[in-house]
Amino acid sequence: MTLDIERSADVGAVSATGAVLEARGLHRFYRRGGRLDNEVVALRDVHLAVQPGELVAVVGPSGSGKSTLLGLLAGLDDPSGGSVWVAGERLSHSSPAEQARLRGRHIGVLTQTSGLMDHLDVLGNVVLAGSFRHPRVPSWQAAELLDRLGLAHRAHARPSTLSGGETARASLAVALVGDPLVLLADEPTAEVSRAEEAAILRLLVEQRPAGSGTVVVTHSAAVARAAHRVVTLTAGAAA
Repeated sequence: MTLDIERSADVGAVSATGAVLEARGLHRFYRRGGRLDNEVVALRDVHLAVQPGELVAVVGPSGSGKSTLLGLLAGLDDPSGGSVWVAGERLSHSSPAEQARLRGRHIGVLTQTSGLMDHLDVLGNVVLAGSFRHPRVPSWQAAELLDRLGLAHRAHARPSTLSGGETARASLAVALVGDPLVLLADEPTAEVSRAEEAAILRLLVEQRPAGSGTVVVTHSAAVARAAHRVVTLTAGAAA
């Protein structure tokens, strides 16, 4: 599938390099069983700068560090070395409150699992996510987003009643609400059919904010073809 993506990156710069998101020399090590002699390298010296309007696909075999990288870029984990910056502000090794503030204000995250709260209907989930944006997203804008994603008729459904494709769209709405500066997606089409993958990918490309930077971790060739740039991770290192 070929998608016509506008490759404009002339939106106002938010850092010295003009990037909306930067990873500088990221390393991530884990110690199995807490033992110093049993260290696992998840990432090694990874650099990534995402420009406004750019869609970057991160590919690589299972265990290559793709999801680890996405967690660091989202401020859900801290690197063992290096740093992550969003909108010109340091995200990594900040206080949990500061990381939550920056993530809520600037970053939309789309995970492999839906992350939807089943005690809320679909609209309630999107409204809740929009409450962390600045300025706060009113409910009518959340409803409008669901309509653009073809989910207006499921706005008051519980997440447990959604099909796989509907769940993926609802999760995309949660990530997109409030027009985040950065969109991070971890295998957004992994649990859907090929036809649903094409529809969700088109929505991702068409509905993401024009000046946002997007990073998609994927095994999908279709997603990689839709990207402006592909970064390959092998054994924790970027090729």
